[in-house]
Amino acid sequence: MQTLFTTADVRPEDRFRQWRELCEDRLVPMVQSSSSDEPFHAVIEGATVGSFVLTKFSLQNLRASTTPQTIRHKNNKTDHLFLSVVLSGSVKASQNDRSNIDRAGDLSVRDPNTPWTIEHEGYSEVLAIEIPRDRLERVLGSSRLFVGLGVGGHLPVTALARSFLNNLSQVSEQLTPEAAERMSATGIDLVAASIAERMAMEVPGSLRSSLTMQKAKSYIDNNIGNADLSPMQVSSAVGVSLRHLQVLFRESGHNIAAWIWHRRLENAARRLADPISAHMMLQEIAYRCGFSDQAHFSRRFRNQFGMSPSEYRHEALVRRANARTTSG
Repeated sequence: MQTLFTTADVRPEDRFRQWRELCEDRLVPMVQSSSSDEPFHAVIEGATVGSFVLTKFSLQNLRASTTPQTIRHKNNKTDHLFLSVVLSGSVKASQNDRSNIDRAGDLSVRDPNTPWTIEHEGYSEVLAIEIPRDRLERVLGSSRLFVGLGVGGHLPVTALARSFLNNLSQVSEQLTPEAAERMSATGIDLVAASIAERMAMEVPGSLRSSLTMQKAKSYIDNNIGNADLSPMQVSSAVGVSLRHLQVLFRESGHNIAAWIWHRRLENAARRLADPISAHMMLQEIAYRCGFSDQAHFSRRFRNQFGMSPSEYRHEALVRRANARTTSG
């Protein structure tokens, strides 16, 4: 990660103002104040990995909050969620009527669309990750179900996710764009699994339903290459009736059979755009994504993406070539 800001390079009277400006640029508009009369010390480091924007904050004695006024600000990132990973120290946090103290190893998600407050007492280090909202809500349901939940670092999947994300931040500059995109996708899967593990500990039926949806969608993704994958098979795997699962999908605005086809096509599109799969014939990609007939695959692909699989692959190749030319 690159150092974006350090108070060591700034006059004491200008430190907090410059910190606030860059901090809000990396996150969202907010109200901030120092909770100590001591000189303010902080460091901001940053990196971009695929669809992740990572920011590491090292600071002490800070209060911050979003308000109805800051939420309405034109620079508010309403289409993203922010994952907070506490690396050292502790952070008091409150959002959506949930309050907790996140300690080293814990995770939590903040939603810029509703007010929240955080407080750093003493020194702490936090890794903040900006994640496209739809990438989490597509799996876990509405953010109101999990925003503000403290996800304990002692939970097995959380420990795995934290280790992966921390390591990812350290090697971010060494990754190719293609590898970075794959790693960010893996990170999102681990984050979703961590949150789902925590949600399973909640009692309300809405959270149980969301967990069932997350399990169903994960099962679909893990078995997408099976041409015989069916709604009945998915419902059996997650332990609910087909009718109940159909109701859950319908409540989230989807049809389970259509979702399976949608995920098959998205998987195929990723493979077509991935240079690692450049040697694969279209028929092989179709087969690995659960299509037994190439004509059927081509027809559905064109309906969803507006072009044939070969045209999609060619456009991805041209985009990569142009990106290399521009960066060069």
